[in-house]
Amino acid sequence: MADQAKVTSLDALETFRAQLIVFLSKARRSVDEVRDATRRTKQWLENDQQLHWESQIKIRRRAFDLANQEYFSARLSEFGDKMTRQQRVRKCKAALEEAEEKLRATKKWNQNFESLADPLSKRLEQLRQFLDDDMPKAVNYLVQAQRTLEDYAGVHGPVMATGPTGAAIGSTTGAAETEAHP
Repeated sequence: MADQAKVTSLDALETFRAQLIVFLSKARRSVDEVRDATRRTKQWLENDQQLHWESQIKIRRRAFDLANQEYFSARLSEFGDKMTRQQRVRKCKAALEEAEEKLRATKKWNQNFESLADPLSKRLEQLRQFLDDDMPKAVNYLVQAQRTLEDYAGVHGPVMATGPTGAAIGSTTGAAETEAHP
C-alpha cells in the first residue's frame, strides 16, 4: 500500500496553488496595513495628541484665569451676577483639570505604547518574513509536485477520472486516479 499513489485531481493542486497566491497577496497587504496603522498611532500619540492637549491646557488656563478675575472683580464691586461668574469659574476649572488629565493619560499611553506594541510588531514581522520567504517555497513545491504528478500520469497510461456515479471514465484532462507500481 505504501507503494501506491492515489491522485484524484491534478486540477485541485493548481486551484490550491492559485488560491494560495491570492491569499499571500492579501496577507502581505494586511500585514503592511497593520504596520502602517501602528506607526500612525504612535505618531498620533507622540505628536498630535500631546500638542493638542498642551494647547488645550493653555487655552483653558487662560479662560479659567479670566473667569476667576471676573469673579473676584464682581465680588469686590458687588455689581453683576456673582453666582453666574462663580459657576463659570467652576466650569473653566473643571475643563482645565480635564485637559491636564488627558495630557497625563496621553503621556502615559505614549510611554507604554512601545512596550505593548513592540512584541506584537515583532510577531507581525515574523509573519511577514514567513509570507515573504517560506510561502513562495511552498508555492514552488506545489508547482513541482503538480509537474511530477503530471509526468507520472503521462508515463503510466491514460488518466482516469471517476464520474458522478463513481464509474471510471477515460480522460486526458488531469483528473486522475492512478496507482504507482515500483
